[in-house]
Amino acid sequence: MSGRAEPGRRRAASGGSEGAGSGGRAGGDSGRSGPGGAGRRHGGGRAALPARLAGALRAALGRRAGTRRGRLTLAGLCGAGLTLAQPPVGLWPLVFLCVPALAWLGLARSERREAFGIGWAAGSAFFLTGLYWVAEAFLVDIARHGWMAPFAVTGLAVGLGLFWALAFWGARRLVERVGARGLAAALALAGAWTLAEFARAHVLTGFPWALPAYAFAQTWLAQTLSVFGPHTLGLLALGFAAATAAPWLRPGGEAAAPAGGGRLAAGLLRAGLRPDFAAVAAAALLALALGFGWSGWRLAGAPADAAPPSAPEVRLVQPNAAQRAKWDPDEMPRIFARLRALSAPEPGLPAPDVVIWPETAIPWILEREPAVREAIAASARGAVTLLGVRRIAPDADGRPGWRNALEAVGPDGEILAAYDKRHLVPFGEYLPLHGLMTALGLGPLVGESGGFDAGDGPAYLDLPGLPALSPQICYETIFPHEMPGTGEGERPRWLVQVTNDAWFGASAGPWQHFHQARMRAIEQGLPLARAANTGISAMIDPWGRVVSSLGLLEAGAVQARLPIALAPTLYSRSGDWPWMALAALALAAPGAASGLRRLRAEGAGTRG
Repeated sequence: MSGRAEPGRRRAASGGSEGAGSGGRAGGDSGRSGPGGAGRRHGGGRAALPARLAGALRAALGRRAGTRRGRLTLAGLCGAGLTLAQPPVGLWPLVFLCVPALAWLGLARSERREAFGIGWAAGSAFFLTGLYWVAEAFLVDIARHGWMAPFAVTGLAVGLGLFWALAFWGARRLVERVGARGLAAALALAGAWTLAEFARAHVLTGFPWALPAYAFAQTWLAQTLSVFGPHTLGLLALGFAAATAAPWLRPGGEAAAPAGGGRLAAGLLRAGLRPDFAAVAAAALLALALGFGWSGWRLAGAPADAAPPSAPEVRLVQPNAAQRAKWDPDEMPRIFARLRALSAPEPGLPAPDVVIWPETAIPWILEREPAVREAIAASARGAVTLLGVRRIAPDADGRPGWRNALEAVGPDGEILAAYDKRHLVPFGEYLPLHGLMTALGLGPLVGESGGFDAGDGPAYLDLPGLPALSPQICYETIFPHEMPGTGEGERPRWLVQVTNDAWFGASAGPWQHFHQARMRAIEQGLPLARAANTGISAMIDPWGRVVSSLGLLEAGAVQARLPIALAPTLYSRSGDWPWMALAALALAAPGAASGLRRLRAEGAGTRG
């Protein structure tokens, strides 16, 4: 057979007899066309270029999607493609290729029971390719933890993929129950997918890494996070992308013949474009244009230098200490000396008002080491030093426990304040089901034998001579819903993140972490100072722009004046919950469409 389908006819799928729900039947309904096709050829002669391209795409997809294995493979490839849309690669247009394909596979082309597998394959591939760098943490102490690496990465990917699986299964079940198709089905999938990602951000302490919205982290469109946050941007992106597949979201995955229309519809058909596809594609392009336009307007109103001359000078120290060296007794004094040397400003720079060292910058317990505190104070030359440390503090029952903390050391070497990390990394900093896990020979990657205890104090420090700040340690910055409040005594003037991404080497992980920190600055309208052991250290202004930075695996320091803080953004005041009503409305679209069809049918019957 020829590789190009004849106009107005469907090419037989290779899957044979999987039933109408799977799209595997080889029926020859002349009034239908596959994804991207324009149905019957209008006007005779050679088909227009868009129709020929769509025909070729349809043939390729048809061959792959004809079998269950082929559909799962396509879903996995789409999931991996969505990884390329995320930082640091940032090929965001892939969202508008991969999401429609997944909508077609999950809602139209596959059998009902397959929808779960389509979502699971796509999600597992997305998280496997996007979070591969987690294995790096297990290779730091390869003798103890190396054997866990493949199980940890695969288990994490498969587990997180279940959120996508449930979204696809739920959307498909809802669509079939009410007989929805087209745009209503696309919106149902976008709503279910968004709610699944929202659940991923909260369930079992949450892990909102690589949210759909972060595909736009390196574009102007990230400015919209200040209005409605990452989950709503994700909903809009998924909704418009899935909607472009609406003509084909029907049983069997084939679009109905284009309905007749006016001159515009006829012209589109002659050009090889379906009018219904052109309408949703135009809506998606308009939404992108509006989003980019508003974001560009917001950035155009931002001053080129957002730091007033009187703003505090902030110095961020990046020692670039390898994770294996941090706890080596021979290396500890050398790393400490490097931290102190980098705390002094270069010739020509003003003296800093605050010096910030990264997470767990030193191995000693400051409360027990007055000489270490004095050395830190001397290196800061009169400035306050904020640094990540381990410390021992009593819990609610008075029992001492290890904390991953940030402490402030004053010019006289006294500890001015301390903040204990509140949101710990499961299995990394503490061990869930501790008794069972230790019986199996497992333990946390860091901390003492039992890991760290979580802090319970407010993430708000008001230090002498500095604007009030909100400290965040490493992983805490990835949670948009755990940022400080906007009330009196809650909203800080700036955010401070100390982190140690040496665990993840030169992989994509540190870059993904860095861009998520930028998103928090935009959402809150606050500048963010980021001190990272191996990079990326940066001063970020409240528009998410990088004022000054130091790259990955470099030793040095960044010094910049603290940018202004904006008024509380709409998102910082509203949070996520009000916006999640939009996801619920999208999920209700099939029911609403079904109700409208019934009303029309009843009206037609009454008139008859």
